[in-house]
Amino acid sequence: MKKEVLKVLSNEKLTETIFEMRLSGSSPMLPGQFVELLIPGFSLRRPFSVAEYDKGILTIIYKVMGRGTEEMTTIKKNTKIDTLTGLGRGFSLSGSEHPLLIGGGIGIAPLIYLARVLYEREKSVKILLCGRCNNDLIKQEEIGKYGEVFFATDDGSCGFKGNALEAAQSLFKQTDHYYACGPMPMLKALATNNKKGELSLEAHMGCGFGACMGCSIQTTDGPKRVCKEGPVFQAGEVIF
Repeated sequence: MKKEVLKVLSNEKLTETIFEMRLSGSSPMLPGQFVELLIPGFSLRRPFSVAEYDKGILTIIYKVMGRGTEEMTTIKKNTKIDTLTGLGRGFSLSGSEHPLLIGGGIGIAPLIYLARVLYEREKSVKILLCGRCNNDLIKQEEIGKYGEVFFATDDGSCGFKGNALEAAQSLFKQTDHYYACGPMPMLKALATNNKKGELSLEAHMGCGFGACMGCSIQTTDGPKRVCKEGPVFQAGEVIF
């Protein structure tokens, strides 16, 4: 963990409620790790997964959910933001030659960086993007550069009509390990398939570095902190 002051390079609207912010000056980050931003005018930091990292430039993708993220949409270029970087345990990057990445809604964000790293390691990557409708399937073209992409939507507006677990059944047979991030019901359903995989969890966080215990979850090895031992866990260890 490092405390750094990052400078906003851009803050752009992707959909009606989803924005992408790029910041410079960050120390190296690993796929699956997260940062905590201190939004100007607020006293508590907000956690965000790393959607991309390259040569000191950090990208986050966020959804407007309340006052804090609403205020974030007004942040201008060159604004300096107090940031904690290098937080949490990320995805494992070895042991799989044919990985499957499953992202649901805003949970697609951290899989972009992961997909690029796996692609650069010459893995045969398959990617399943899931959402309520086509508008939820963000960054399709960008993530599509790193693997074969499949789609699933609840309303059938793009790709398979149904949920992530239903859409993933045929893909599980073609892959040897999966990485997933998305809504908790989606992750819970995926964990029932007994396939080797990793889940990136979300939780309400206080400190972001393990001191307050506010983000603890139950696992087969007892309580663990999403911000410290996670946010990435083995699928079989999480007790939902």
